[in-house]
Amino acid sequence: MNTARALAALVLAPLAGVRAQAVPFSQRASVTQRLGNTEVTIAYGRPNARGRKLFGGVVPWGEVWCPGADQATAISLSKDLLVGGQRLAAGKYSVWAIPDTAEWTLIFSRAANVFHIPYPGPSQDALRIKVKPQTGAFMESLAFYFPSANADRALLNLQWGETIVEVPIENTR
Repeated sequence: MNTARALAALVLAPLAGVRAQAVPFSQRASVTQRLGNTEVTIAYGRPNARGRKLFGGVVPWGEVWCPGADQATAISLSKDLLVGGQRLAAGKYSVWAIPDTAEWTLIFSRAANVFHIPYPGPSQDALRIKVKPQTGAFMESLAFYFPSANADRALLNLQWGETIVEVPIENTR
């Protein structure tokens, strides 16, 4: 009997300090779209609405926010593209937003591998564009998706709750 206890203690002792790994509250997701020979990939965390007021509530109007959770949302471009009509060089960027009721500012920051807070600051900005929010069907989990795409251009949508922000993306000529 003492031998069995000793053996159990030997086997279980290394596990005493190990905790069960927690599942993240906001699940990770990614989406990739090709525009001809150019690849666009967005990797992000998907927070859930959970009955909360999102914009003007959880996400304050007029303040910098990372649309995602945990690791900052990242966009990778295999070639230069026009994003919102402005050139964005090939590379990896973190994505930030300043939401407001009538117009949002989307920010593509050179600080690509960062946590979703704090914002790296304007000195790291590669591009800022203005977009108009729209209203659509309710979406519980934040999502980035491409509702339309072809070899030359695509629409990239950011949607959470009933708010949709469309970003036109085009190959450069």
